[in-house]
Amino acid sequence: MVRINKIVRAFTHEGARAKRFTPEMELKRALMNCLLWESQFYEDGVAIAERIQTLVPKVAPERVAALAIEAREVMKLRHAPLLVVREMARHEKHRVLVADTLARIIQRPDEMTELLAIYWADALGPQQQRKRQPVSAQIKKGLARAVTKFDAYQLAKYDRDGAVRIRDVLFLVHAKPRDADQAKVWKQLVDGELASADTWEVSLSSGKDKRGTFERLIAEKRLGGLALLRNLRLMQKAEVPRQTIADAIEAMRTDRILPYRFITAARYAPDFEPELESAMLKSLKGLVRLPGRTRLLIDVSGSMGAALSAQSEMSRLEAACGLAILAREVCDEVEVFTFSNDVVKVPPRRGFALRDAIVGSQDHGGTYLGKAVSEIDRKGDRLIVFTDEQSHDQVPKPKARGTMVNVASYQHGVGHGHWTRVNGFSEAVIAWIAASEEAMQ
Repeated sequence: MVRINKIVRAFTHEGARAKRFTPEMELKRALMNCLLWESQFYEDGVAIAERIQTLVPKVAPERVAALAIEAREVMKLRHAPLLVVREMARHEKHRVLVADTLARIIQRPDEMTELLAIYWADALGPQQQRKRQPVSAQIKKGLARAVTKFDAYQLAKYDRDGAVRIRDVLFLVHAKPRDADQAKVWKQLVDGELASADTWEVSLSSGKDKRGTFERLIAEKRLGGLALLRNLRLMQKAEVPRQTIADAIEAMRTDRILPYRFITAARYAPDFEPELESAMLKSLKGLVRLPGRTRLLIDVSGSMGAALSAQSEMSRLEAACGLAILAREVCDEVEVFTFSNDVVKVPPRRGFALRDAIVGSQDHGGTYLGKAVSEIDRKGDRLIVFTDEQSHDQVPKPKARGTMVNVASYQHGVGHGHWTRVNGFSEAVIAWIAASEEAMQ
């Protein structure tokens, strides 16, 4: 006879004892780092998406909606929140919140078509004529409210070829335009007469001289901060004058760009590293400060070298370096350590020099987090760990105020018990730690 009265224990992928989370905690953990259907070092993307689908009905509707909104607005994720809303539409108790949640999380026109593609995922395939599942009333209401957000420029910019087009959304939901001008725009979209948006992508793909196009876009301030960073290498190849590019970097808005974006840009345009570092440090001014003594512990094990997604050229380690650079600037007193097989103290550097010191501090081997915490943890300090939590060994209770920042979507982890848990990485991490400490005083 099979014995079923037994304790079911959880372990990380490397064998350390982990905690079995509540469904809400597990959903948050899976969601906040999730680039939907993208495989990670230890788990494939399909398994992570299926776990999200399974967890949604197990969590209170209000909490599911709040997590979807947090994933979109705070963590800047696009596809995973759409999957959550699609799953909410399947379940009676959650369905009532679908329209409000969907209208809030859709912030770009193409997210409407992505939502429908997810909704019809079982039907869309090699044979596009297969019968699509009827769309729920709540989904239609949410889409009808969302589509009124967008003007002609936004609709033209994101009206791309695909199995589902923006015109399909209009036909499906029968939304009411805000006014006559919006009604005219919608008719032009449906008739295929909406003028192409004058975007940098359109300008560069038109076949015109790339140097002249870049110089015009810079002069007209048509390149946003991220677009500028992504195109540095192309600008150099097009022989745009160095001073023109340097001036554009100096003038760019940096308030919404995280440090790891500058790290990635510098990897592909190292000639502009001085200007990029200056812009990166400028982006950190005015952020909330962490008083007292802080110790940062950065995971540099092999799994942290995995790319964030199949399309991304950035790794989790680079994201962790970006957070370390941020923390270095806002902590009153700070020491930085890395861990893998060993624990190494990093010299007191800042900016890209700190990145280089972290990446080159030791070989990228195993994840001995418990050993690292035991060696550097001390009373009276603040200990912040950046890791994917797939530890080989057991992690002790922290002596300091311990915060475990998890940068992966894996099912099990070790940052539990007396550790404060943060799932996901953004500039909000440090502000959240400061706010939570203030609330506890």
